[in-house]
Amino acid sequence: MDFHHVSVLPEETLNALNITPNGIYVDCTLGGAGHAGRIAARLSPEGRLIGIDQDEAAIAAAQERLADAACQVTLVRDNFRNLSAILAGAGVDSTDGVLFDLGISSPQIDTAERGFSYMQDAPLDMRMDRRAGRSARSVVNEYTAAELTEIFYNYGEERWAKRIAAFIEEERKAHPIETTGQLVAVIDRAVPKKARAKGGHPAKRVFQAIRIEVNEELTILEGALTAAVRALRPGGRLAVITFHSLEDRIVKKTLKRFAQGCICPPHTPVCVCGHTPELRLIGKPQMASAVECAENPRAKSAKLRTAEKL
Repeated sequence: MDFHHVSVLPEETLNALNITPNGIYVDCTLGGAGHAGRIAARLSPEGRLIGIDQDEAAIAAAQERLADAACQVTLVRDNFRNLSAILAGAGVDSTDGVLFDLGISSPQIDTAERGFSYMQDAPLDMRMDRRAGRSARSVVNEYTAAELTEIFYNYGEERWAKRIAAFIEEERKAHPIETTGQLVAVIDRAVPKKARAKGGHPAKRVFQAIRIEVNEELTILEGALTAAVRALRPGGRLAVITFHSLEDRIVKKTLKRFAQGCICPPHTPVCVCGHTPELRLIGKPQMASAVECAENPRAKSAKLRTAEKL
């Protein structure tokens, strides 16, 4: 597979990381090395880039694209939930910058057999790491209607979550739901045409919800961000790109927590907690320009948050 992915906010991300040539930088969502390649280009032979991705196709593409990098390159096929262990295994105590470009990559969506897209018929899969045991097929066919309802509502913000789950439960009584096309057909029957919002086919939200559940995208995020903050040396930068409100809410809350000083109750006359902030939030969240959005529609929902270790 040709892992071709256009990175969003490329220059903004490099500026956010404030790269020093001999520093150590970690790209927790390597993808096809779009951001990583740009980081590597700014590093000297003494600098080091550590790239992490759980998708074997992404690692293969990154190995090829970073083969001529002047800096030291370490690529690790793993989930960024294991960031602390990955850095320890690489012999790294502290870093100068950590990047997260969250969500799904274009090649994963565009490769039909991965089962991420509701617009292409393929086996239900959606695993970013194909070594994982749980797939979209197991979620759709094995979760209870109540569990599916919760996932669709919480991760897809789908107002017809309960009805869609009920239709899925009824459908699988006759036969397992094996493909994305079968699932889309069930969703299409469940949601009344006249009740549909302008946000496109309801399958889009349901597929997002299932993908998040399969890959545990939200449940691991706060812990990974915490590990990243702990790994930064003073002056080091954390840059996080989000694409929907659910993950952005977690990022915003986590960064705010680390940037907070005193945590005593509001009416305490004198601070007794001794809590000091670990991060300084840098500016407002950055959005892609109109020019970038026109060239890369995926950038429209991107939001970049940056913080510096104190």
